[in-house]
Amino acid sequence: QVQLVESGGGSVQAGGSLRLSCAASGGFFSTYVMGWYRQTPGKEREMVATMSSGGRTKYADSVKGRFTISRDNVKRTVYLQMNSLKPEDTAVYYCKAFWGMDYWGKGTLVTVSS
Repeated sequence: QVQLVESGGGSVQAGGSLRLSCAASGGFFSTYVMGWYRQTPGKEREMVATMSSGGRTKYADSVKGRFTISRDNVKRTVYLQMNSLKPEDTAVYYCKAFWGMDYWGKGTLVTVSS
């Protein structure tokens, strides 16, 4: 069983930065595919960034050049550094781990004001 706990959300003005963290327990973290997703009311959850166990990354076009995903296998934590935030980045951000199946955190709210 894998449990994920996100932190680091909050309110920030446009142009600002936030760093989200997702701490994982259970299983073999270094083998997980980790990802960050986000969702706004009335919309489907969308992929923001993913990182494979080997460090390969993938980003949504809307965040390329502004967001960076990273992981610390010793700390069993994945991060999302978000720079140059825009109001349209406002969402609940979820951490996901894939290890045979998908495991989700409960989410952390990011609000970007103009």
